[in-house]
Amino acid sequence: MAGAVQWPNYSKVNATTATNGQNGNVMGKDQFLKILITQLRNQDPAAPMQDREFIAQMAQFSSLEQMMNMTKEIQDLRQSLGIASGMIGREVTWLTYDENGEAIGQDTGVVDGIVIKEGAQYAEIGGKQIAVSDIVGMRTVTEEATP
Repeated sequence: MAGAVQWPNYSKVNATTATNGQNGNVMGKDQFLKILITQLRNQDPAAPMQDREFIAQMAQFSSLEQMMNMTKEIQDLRQSLGIASGMIGREVTWLTYDENGEAIGQDTGVVDGIVIKEGAQYAEIGGKQIAVSDIVGMRTVTEEATP
């Protein structure tokens, strides 16, 4: 092969993101592409890969690329400050954990603000910072009428 193959919609950023922070048992896009290229290089000249096999593998690669793009978009959406800011002034319920990280119950409070720390969002509630990912419920605070 004279040069590197550039597949449509291929993004090195997505391939890097897919493999960073994951254990060695998860196959990313770069590994998939390397296997495909190795397969093409080492195919038997007397019985080359059929066109439909190659097209099927390309479709798998394209699907993997699109799933990675969707995953990133969903993560970005979850981290949207606009969405999290909608929690301010609302009562939320979040999971509480013991010292071993096991969920032991739930707590409730009104969100005073949103803080972004180390790429994650936290709700400020009564002086505590609760990870937005730990919030399991939310409701509008209503003032009760006094007689």
